[in-house]
This record gives sequence, structure tokens and C-alpha cells, in this order.
Amino acid sequence: MLDWLIRRRIAAFEKQFDYDMGYARELLRFSRTGFMRFSRVYPMASYRDGVPLNAWHAAKIIAARAEDCGPCTQLAVDMARAAGVDDPLLRAVLREDLPAVGPEVGLAIRYAKAVVARSPEIAALRDEVVRRWGDKALASLALTITATRMFPMLKYALGHGQACQRVQVGSEAVNTAAVPAAHAA
Repeated sequence: MLDWLIRRRIAAFEKQFDYDMGYARELLRFSRTGFMRFSRVYPMASYRDGVPLNAWHAAKIIAARAEDCGPCTQLAVDMARAAGVDDPLLRAVLREDLPAVGPEVGLAIRYAKAVVARSPEIAALRDEVVRRWGDKALASLALTITATRMFPMLKYALGHGQACQRVQVGSEAVNTAAVPAAHAA
């Protein structure tokens, strides 16, 4: 009965976001206990406190793209759109057009990029996040960046990784500014 309910929730998510959750169904089939433990990542990935909505989604998109230049990045964009982030801003985030995104979203992009690259700029950007939005915002960004990267990592580990693709924002396909190093060929 529990597996049936879980599969229904997976199907609803797939329908809502037009996203293939085959990896999640497979994990459930392999190990319900493993699936249940992994399902605890979603609340961590969706935690937002103190960070402006647009900035938080920008960090999430950058984090997803660091691990996946395909369906997971598309999902992060689609979730941002569903939350009310407008298409021109999302296109600018994907292109990393810092002048177009403004200072708040620009800070989130720069911070997320520094974290995923383990850049020496992390400390200064972390301090700027705390100055601008506070400690709760730093916690929110750190948790969503970390957890968002876990979903594509699990997909690849289970053999469900996808080839790179353009990300669709509304009716426009967007070439992203940077392809993750793991996917560059």
C-alpha cells in the first residue's frame, strides 16, 4: 500500500513538471528504505528563509546546472517559473548575465558558483550574503545548493544521467553561459 501511494506522488510530480522520475521509481523498487531516506532530501532542497525568492531560485538553478546540464536544470527552471519567477530573469540567470539580473540575484549566482567551484571567493561572498540577508539566508542557500546537487548525482549513480540539452524558458530555448566541467567534451 505504501509503495502504491509513493508511486502516485511520483506520477503527480512527473505530470506537474513534465519530468521523468524513473530513477525514483527504480530506487523505490530496489530499496524502500533507501528511497525513504533519500526522500528526506527534498525538504532540505526546498528550504527558504530570509532569501528573496528570485535570488534563492537563481542559486538553485546554478547548483542544478553544476551537476547536470539537462533535465534537472530544466526542472529547477520549471519550478522557479511555477513559483512566479519571470521568464526574462530566468533567461538572464541561465546566461549568467549579472547586469540584467540585478544585485540580489547576482549575489546569489556568484555565491552559488563559488560554492560549487570551491572558489577562494566563498568567504567574501558568504559574508556579503550574511550582511545583506542574515544568517538564516546563508543557511537556506547552503542547504538548497547542497541538496539540489544530490538529485542529479543520484540519477547519474543509478544510470539515469542524460545528455546535455538546451533549457527551455517559456517558448525560448536558452544556451546556458557555462557547461559544467564534468559535461564538457
